[in-house]
Amino acid sequence: MRILIRILFFILLSISTIAQSAKYGIVVHGGAGVIKNLPPDKEKEYISKLSEAIEAGYKILESGGSSLDAVTKAINILEDSPLFNAGKGAVLTENGIAELDASIMDGKTLMAGAVAGVHHVKNPINLARLIMEKSPHVMMIGNGAEEFGKLFNIELVDSSYFITNERWNQYLKMKQEYEKKDVEKHGTVGAVALDKYGNLAAGTSTGGMMMKKFGRVGDSPIIGAGTYANNNTCAVSGTGHGEYFIRLGIARDISSLMEYKNLSLSDAVKEVINKLTQIGGTGGVIAIDKSGNIAITFNTDGMFRGYLLSDEKINIKIYKEE
Repeated sequence: MRILIRILFFILLSISTIAQSAKYGIVVHGGAGVIKNLPPDKEKEYISKLSEAIEAGYKILESGGSSLDAVTKAINILEDSPLFNAGKGAVLTENGIAELDASIMDGKTLMAGAVAGVHHVKNPINLARLIMEKSPHVMMIGNGAEEFGKLFNIELVDSSYFITNERWNQYLKMKQEYEKKDVEKHGTVGAVALDKYGNLAAGTSTGGMMMKKFGRVGDSPIIGAGTYANNNTCAVSGTGHGEYFIRLGIARDISSLMEYKNLSLSDAVKEVINKLTQIGGTGGVIAIDKSGNIAITFNTDGMFRGYLLSDEKINIKIYKEE
């Protein structure tokens, strides 16, 4: 009996030691697009909010929490900020309303959850996770998704909650001019993380494209397009012109190149973004692999992004040349 207890003790000690020495970290993005010469005070706002999201997610990882919890927490903070195109501050459809999409994936189990076209869910990433964990499905849409959320007391708000003065003024201007400018088009939030136990997770949340047509759904809630995670390879979250991300299966393609061609994360991400550029798509991705290597690549003027890895300092950037 004593021998068995000692064996169990050493097994637990070994697991704890491995967890403490393993590399872990989180990468976050707040959208890519025509991002140039922001006023200094605005830059500070973005950097502050990205820092808050990254540090909150990292704190979970540091304390031994899961990558899923870290991703969810980081995205919640960005969804609650009017600075980004997700949750409060989401861009508006052609009819002047916010329609929200989100998805999340667990690299350990390959389970995933997604939600599209909801109008009252305060934090769509939370509903996506509920769908993953509490239903037999991967994606739910519209009113049905919200009815499912009510069963688990998901926080609902009036649709006016999402509309900020800045977004409303953008909407009115675009409605009058009917021009689809890149600066207004896209910008999504997302996070990828690796925890101390080697588990990867990815999540993405968005309001989609400004002035989008009725019923339009982009890549953010599409598993394999805007979000993907697999413990054998990497976790990916994308942002950009969703139609192109869907056509190329951007997120899954990065994982596939690593799995089938044995490419490094960096090389896989570069190859896929090159494909995106070649067919006229714009945007970028953040990714982290099973060893804690990260990749951030985009073909736009800027991308709100940052990361924090174990034993490193927080790193946040906005512009392409940084």
